[in-house]
Amino acid sequence: MTVWIVRDGERQRVDLPSTFAEGLQEYVVEGARFPADARVLEPGVISLVVAGRQYRCVFDGDAVILDGQRYAFEIDDPRSLAGRRGKGSGAAGPRPVKSPMPGRVVRVLVAVGDEVAEHQGVVVIEAMKMQNELKAPKAGRVASIAVTIGNAVGAGEVLEVIE
Repeated sequence: MTVWIVRDGERQRVDLPSTFAEGLQEYVVEGARFPADARVLEPGVISLVVAGRQYRCVFDGDAVILDGQRYAFEIDDPRSLAGRRGKGSGAAGPRPVKSPMPGRVVRVLVAVGDEVAEHQGVVVIEAMKMQNELKAPKAGRVASIAVTIGNAVGAGEVLEVIE
């Protein structure tokens, strides 16, 4: 599985084993191989030992907190429809912002008519006591907002439309 981590404004490719297993596994960061020992401490928290140094990794929605630093990440999933269509496809026309899971809307970061940049945060939902900032799928204008603060949303529900 390929994960893209944003570090100091730069996207870095991280290749992870196809399935997570505790213990020693090999990870590849920008082509460099690193053996690492991973242990789950609690749901969403992993202890990672790399080259004798221990890191506590806390997963927070679309970011990981490592040594007090928050790093955004994206997962390239070849099974997803977007992965099969290819990067950048479907950029023309309206694009929905959908809830990836059931939750509750805690913040709406834009208004109808606002201009947004690609990957700009547009709405925040809370699921399983974690807040997830959902991002604009493309640069454009907010055409509609279907939710307000406090609304319960289901997985796959359209929250906003960017055109």
